[in-house]
Formats: sequence, C-alpha cells, structure tokens
Amino acid sequence: MTAPSPHSPETPDAIVIGAGPAGLACAACLKQAGLVPLMLEKDKGVGPVWRRHYERLHLHTYRGHSGLPGFPMPREYPRYPSRVQVVEYLEAYARHFDLEPKFGTEALRATRAEGLWRVETGGQTYAAPNLVVATGFAGAPYCPTWPGEDGFGGEILHSSEYRNAQPFEGRRVLVVGFGNSGGEIALDLAEGGVDVAIGVRGPVNIVPREVLGIPVLTFSIALRPLPTALADRLGAPFRRLRIGSLERLGLRQASKGPLAGIRERRRVPLIDIGTVAKIREGAIAVRPGVRGFEAGTVVFADDSREPYDAVILATGFRPDLRALLPEAGAALDDEGMPVASGRRVAPGLYFCGFYISPTGQLREIGLEARAIARQMAHASEPAD
Repeated sequence: MTAPSPHSPETPDAIVIGAGPAGLACAACLKQAGLVPLMLEKDKGVGPVWRRHYERLHLHTYRGHSGLPGFPMPREYPRYPSRVQVVEYLEAYARHFDLEPKFGTEALRATRAEGLWRVETGGQTYAAPNLVVATGFAGAPYCPTWPGEDGFGGEILHSSEYRNAQPFEGRRVLVVGFGNSGGEIALDLAEGGVDVAIGVRGPVNIVPREVLGIPVLTFSIALRPLPTALADRLGAPFRRLRIGSLERLGLRQASKGPLAGIRERRRVPLIDIGTVAKIREGAIAVRPGVRGFEAGTVVFADDSREPYDAVILATGFRPDLRALLPEAGAALDDEGMPVASGRRVAPGLYFCGFYISPTGQLREIGLEARAIARQMAHASEPAD
C-alpha cells in the first residue's frame, strides 16, 4: 500500500493536462494510489470534446468495456451510449472521485528544471515532479488544402464543426474521408434527406459493429494476443459475411486487415452502423479522392467534376505537442506526437490516450491510466 502523499493541491505530485476521459481517468487513478493530482483544463467543463461532437454520435464500443477505472457506466445506459450520456457519465465520474479541474486554464508551455515540471498558463505557473499530458487528438483538426479552394465559393468545414443535417437541407454535400466520422456524418445527412456523396481516396477496411449479436470489440479483445496478420485472417470471414463485397460498393479493399491498419498506420477502420446499407441503396454516392476545386465544383482524382454546395472534411486530427513541450526531445516524434502512451517516456513525463487501440479507446485509456498511476506511485516510494 502506498503511503498517503504529503503533498496538497498547492504542491501536487502530478499536473494532469486535460479533463477529458484520459485526464479524468489518470487523476482518479493517481488519487487511488495516494497521490495528489492537479488538473488543468482550458475549457469550462469536463469532456469538452464530447460536448462538441455531432449530435447523433454514439459510442462505437459497448458500455461494458467503455467505463473508466473504478466507476462503470450505469447499467441503465444502452449498449452503445449516446454523446449526451457520455458527457453525463464523465460529469458523474468527476463527482465520484471528487475531481476539481482548474477550468479556463490553458497549459501553454511545460519545461523541466530542478526535478520539477513547470507548466505556464495565461496567468500562473504550476509546478510538480510529474506531468501527465492527456489532451488527446480531437483538439487539433487536420484540414488539408487543394488547388482552387479559394475560388470554390461553397462552404468548407471540418467534421469537428458539424452538428446535424438541418443546415444542409436542399444542398449537395461532399464528405471527404471514410473514417468513422466521415461514414457517420454521411449517414446522418442521408437520413436527413440530403443529397450526399463521400469522397474516398484509397483502399479501406470496414468492420460491422456486431457479429451474431456480439459487439465486434469482444472479438478484438479475444484476438489481441495473436499475431496481427493471423487475427485479421481469422476475422475476415465474419467481415465478409456482414459487409459483403466492397468492390460492388465502388470501394477498394485494403491489402491488410483492420488490425494491421491500426497498428502499422494508425488507420482506424469504419465501424459500420448503417453507412454501407445507404451506399447500397444509392442514398450515399461514392466518389474518388479530391484533386482540386473550381467555382462551385469539386475536381476528383479521376478528373471527373461535380457541383457541390458544401464540403465536410472528415480528415481527422493531428495534434502537435512541440509547442507545449519544447524540450521534450526524444519523447516526441518528428510530427510532435508522443513516441509512447501509457508509460513514462522521460523523467516525470507521461502521456495518456494517444495510442489508437483496436480494442476501444476508452478501454485503452483505462489501462493506460492504471499503468501510469502504478509507475508514478512506485517512483514516489522512498528508498529503503
């Protein structure tokens, strides 16, 4: 049993940046290990990214494996909780563990000196021997650009700005990107009666949310100990059974399976919740990748052209932590991403929630948060 920390909120054992699922899980696990965390959150409440997501969003992973450490999701929640329910759960989680982040406090720069991490904010500097960066992906939308974009004349927005189909009624919309956000936003638009197409640049992987009534996450967890290529081969018959031929949908099958795509390229497969059926019906058109723009028109990679009123970029997120951690050195890769998540990567420095997991992001966050708390508590124990 770890002895209670002599520190207080004024002299914490760790600073945790971010009050989303990763930050909350880390702070809770640290408290349970007898350590004192100080949480910094630039927004006004916990789970800020979940509050901003599009309205129809539900978890793609089922409730039983999506609860954070020490406080499961309520049994009365459906198998796949809604965005609103996830926010309510995160609020309840913070109350349960008496977590009180300093809201409206943006961490601008963190450096280490004399055994302490010093985090500069707009009005104050906080110090602690340990730092956990739990800011996640979704705060850094990636918006590629194309030739002729300035002369397009229509609306171009990132998927993080999309809320529902209503503003797009009576308009022709192109969704660029075939990840989970792109597939679900295209589905939302189609169900809202919008004339929608989805631009797909390269080969894809699609997995069903359930197989024979069992969440696909259950199979991913069971297959995780196996070599990636073997696990993908074992899952292939189930994917074909539920999804069918991608070529008939105007799509190309990726040469490697979904697990290999995640582990080798950080490419998450589309978890299908109805998009495939809408493509089959013709309610969602499939188009090639975008090559450029003309006035009111999108030019595709095959040199075809079509008029659109709006383009939604479901092109993902690319956080770059080099400005926050200017002296992190080998802890960050050439693009400013952590080289590892869920363990110490430099003296007193940890990241949580940056590993794309084939077994569910919230589940992975819980595993990482527990590991970080164990490592930090062990490092804090006095020598014999």
